[in-house]
Amino acid sequence: MTRHGPPNEPTPPTVAVLGLGAMGLPMALRLSTELPVWAFDISAERRELAVSGGAVGAGSPALACRTADVVVLAVRDEAQLRAALFGDDGAIDTLRPGAVVVLTSTVGPEAAKTVAAALAERQIDLVDAPVSGGPVRAGTGDLLIMVGATDRALARGRRVLDLLASSVHVVGPHPGDGQTMKTVNQLLCGIHTAAAAEALALARALGLDLDTVVEVLGSGAAASFMLADRGPRMARAYTGDVELRSRLDVISKDMHIVGRVASAAGVPTPVAAAATQLYTLAMRQGMAAEDDSKVVTLLAPEDGTAGSERSDPPTGGAGR
Repeated sequence: MTRHGPPNEPTPPTVAVLGLGAMGLPMALRLSTELPVWAFDISAERRELAVSGGAVGAGSPALACRTADVVVLAVRDEAQLRAALFGDDGAIDTLRPGAVVVLTSTVGPEAAKTVAAALAERQIDLVDAPVSGGPVRAGTGDLLIMVGATDRALARGRRVLDLLASSVHVVGPHPGDGQTMKTVNQLLCGIHTAAAAEALALARALGLDLDTVVEVLGSGAAASFMLADRGPRMARAYTGDVELRSRLDVISKDMHIVGRVASAAGVPTPVAAAATQLYTLAMRQGMAAEDDSKVVTLLAPEDGTAGSERSDPPTGGAGR
């Protein structure tokens, strides 16, 4: 494999990206513009997409990590995290002492701590670095990354973090600190997505044009990142023409992490709990693999006819 970078610079780290889903693939493609990247996913199609973008495909985590200095984990949940690292043909079989694992997935503070301890036994550091921003920003290196790591681990993973993020916030010195910050982040993201769904469902029932609603709401005090990002897809949800960019089972998983962490801290989160119930309902309706914007279809009437029942305002009153 050809090494990247000017000849006078230190040899760039070799990177293995494990997990090529909605976030992992654009991250792998972004990293491969400047670093040598090996890429693994259980889907051969996703591996082929990574290869077409400049990475080298690998048939297992162990193969991907044979020469890796930095391993980027972009998996869906804790079970996939443990399988990628410690399962059959897992990364731990070939990772060398001194390597660093960058955990970009949202798995919760306790999972990050236990995985960090297991890696430390092999002299491998963990950078707890959950990301926020979505696939488009992942592909352009514009993510927000919340980091919990020692100075040594952070130094080893810094080149990768800087390529992926426009904003790297070190929120604490220990693995688990990044996950804790991401839990707070996801509380708001989950609530904002559910709130956007409720608002657009109401707008649909009242007969409003949803594209106009998204534009107007995005111009005022009701604006939020999640409305701007999910709103246009929610407006198209009933046509079925919705790009899969953020799976519903992921936001459901994240909100259950929020619930567990909040409960352990003794902090009531009733609004988050209500949003979690909406995602749980969507999961029960078989929507796990759908884009999370389609949660709006659980709330709005199929034909949007409620708007036809609106009565005209009374005449003769003073205008407001």
